[in-house]
Amino acid sequence: MVNSLGINKPVGATRVVVAMSGGVDSSVVAAMLKDEGYDVVGITLQLYDHGAMLAKKGACCAGQDIHDARRVAESIGIPHYVLNYENRFRDAVMEDFVDTYLAGETPIPCVRCNQSVKFRDLLHTARELGADALATGHYVQRKVGAHRVEMHRGADANKDQSYFLFATTQQQLDFLHFPLGGLHKSDTRALAEKYGLAVKDKPDSQDICFVPSGGYAKVIERLRPGAIEPGDIVHIDGRRLGRHEGIIHYTVGQRRGLALGDAESDNAAPLYVVRLDADKNRVIVGPREALEKHRFTIRDINWLGDAPLPESGVEVAVRIRSAHPPKPATLYPRADGMAEIALHAPETGVSPGQACVMYDGARMLGGGWITKDAA
Repeated sequence: MVNSLGINKPVGATRVVVAMSGGVDSSVVAAMLKDEGYDVVGITLQLYDHGAMLAKKGACCAGQDIHDARRVAESIGIPHYVLNYENRFRDAVMEDFVDTYLAGETPIPCVRCNQSVKFRDLLHTARELGADALATGHYVQRKVGAHRVEMHRGADANKDQSYFLFATTQQQLDFLHFPLGGLHKSDTRALAEKYGLAVKDKPDSQDICFVPSGGYAKVIERLRPGAIEPGDIVHIDGRRLGRHEGIIHYTVGQRRGLALGDAESDNAAPLYVVRLDADKNRVIVGPREALEKHRFTIRDINWLGDAPLPESGVEVAVRIRSAHPPKPATLYPRADGMAEIALHAPETGVSPGQACVMYDGARMLGGGWITKDAA
């Protein structure tokens, strides 16, 4: 008997661990599965200092959110456990966040968290608990294709989170389920109301969970005291235009906040951050056209296609920022395990440290990290 999750077991004999962050999405997932009759176990991860973050709103996995997850679990009648993953989170996510910024790149800690702490460590814990599946509140769709389980973009285009899950492996995807993937956020809110969840009106988290009010420089200074150093702002033609207080305050494509005086006068052409030179501690600026990239390299590729990547290349659509729509490109694998992306039309948002995620229509095919040698 195949149940609604596609598992060949009676519903009541199917154990599902739900990753409960304390927000409305994961709470609804737990309530839905419990309502269907599944053996649901809620797990919340404490990822950073519980006390320090108790009053922070819009975070996850600390303080008030742990309390909210516990309340929801109690109200729907499921066991709930809080696992202290602070050390794992610091090593796999926060340290990488700092190192990436100091290397002149722009990190995406949510991808690292999903890749390591949640879909590696938590998934392992779920298996140890005898679970048949791990369910989350992500807005992506899991579909059984002709050859394997596939990940597709969420039905709600404004909530689709496939970009942040590009590093999910096939083995992980086989075990994961995303019950909200076919819903819109308004549907989820309605279900929270239906189930009488205390978090039904809770706002979505916005900022990086461990960065208070966007102040990532303070996080970096705390973890790497003295690592943020001032340096020069230099035009691509070699002219020194000004000084900066640390390359971590800049990202490729940035227009505002350069504070270059006459170089940014009303009569001057607008300047943008073109490149961050961590070795020389320089911010390189230039006109908008200097941002245009036709080709770039990606590393640490995760491929979820049905067949291995052909040496001759494959046509895909690529998303180079989470808010950017996918654009046509050709993916050329390299012998060293990296790959070249050849855009069919130049883009200006190619930034080292960001993810390049590949699609075939709505299906997410995987992705990789944009390297510093973007050309």
